[in-house]
Amino acid sequence: MHSNSVKKKYIFNCTQCGECCKGYGGTFVTNEDIKKIAQLLNISPKKVLSDYCQVSGGRPVLAIGRNGYCVFWNKICTIHSIKPRMCRAWPFIESVLKDIANWRTMASCCPGIEPDAKERQIRAEVLYHLDNMKNNFY
Repeated sequence: MHSNSVKKKYIFNCTQCGECCKGYGGTFVTNEDIKKIAQLLNISPKKVLSDYCQVSGGRPVLAIGRNGYCVFWNKICTIHSIKPRMCRAWPFIESVLKDIANWRTMASCCPGIEPDAKERQIRAEVLYHLDNMKNNFY
């Protein structure tokens, strides 16, 4: 029996490998992110800043642990339910719109990214996800 339905080809399927949590990538955190992390850990926002953040470009970023991963990575994201906007957006980030080559570069270290996705589809997905983030759908 022939079906006219076409299965959507996803250009990203997270494998929870943690590669995006590795290295000093500068995951900026907002005051709202800091408050949420503090609440989750049952500590003060000041303690989050002093114990879990570093400063880059005058703004707080999540610190990198001795293992080379984000301080909240322990074989899985330990703050997944409230992770910062940058983490929620991955890999649908604005830099991909500025230069599509960024998608291919990210695909070289992220097994969940489809490296051969068409530019039109990549741009459409990035715009869709960024728009949904603005509307708090994430």
